[in-house]
Amino acid sequence: MNLSNEIVVAVIGLVGSTFGAFIGVVASANLTAYRIEQLEKKVEKHNGVIERTFKLEGRMQEAEHDIIELKGAKK
Repeated sequence: MNLSNEIVVAVIGLVGSTFGAFIGVVASANLTAYRIEQLEKKVEKHNGVIERTFKLEGRMQEAEHDIIELKGAKK
């Protein structure tokens, strides 16, 4: 089987391009997975802050209610 130089070069180029594209897709997928993981951590942290803020607002309302009751009792 005698292949011409042009065909050999074309096949080598095709294999190289395919391999390069595959490596690019894998690297991109890994980077996307890493970024999603980091965003999930940030969202988790943010949700913790929201939950703590909600609890503090409830405690603040209780404290304000107690202050109003104390002011009313002194009169």
